[in-house]
Amino acid sequence: MTGDRLTVVFGALADPTRRAILARLTEGDATVAELAAPFRISQPAVSRHLKVLEQAGLISRRRRATANLSHLEAEPLRDATAWLEHYRELWDERFARLDELLVTLQSPGVGDAGVTGAGPGIDGGPDHGDDADHG
Repeated sequence: MTGDRLTVVFGALADPTRRAILARLTEGDATVAELAAPFRISQPAVSRHLKVLEQAGLISRRRRATANLSHLEAEPLRDATAWLEHYRELWDERFARLDELLVTLQSPGVGDAGVTGAGPGIDGGPDHGDDADHG
């Protein structure tokens, strides 16, 4: 999925009404009236939301007898999920490293050595660095 297409998909998903419409469409195709029923908005307003979803490729619409049915199209959601998966893996790795660090810091004896990041001479202790040799 191209960056522009991804932007359109995430833009469409940014609205809670559109996300609710998509959730309803996971149960099967629906008419505008069926999709509008749970909301306190007009059918024309729902139609505008459907147009945004259709432009993003998240739904398709077809005619059955006298009804216009909206149908969930999963491919753009799969593409968005794949894009997000990269970042989930990244954060999982970072959280795992953080967990390891916390275990190390909580091990007996580690905290006693003063793991504060202070170097010699900074914490008020003796400085045994290069300056001691030039006295």
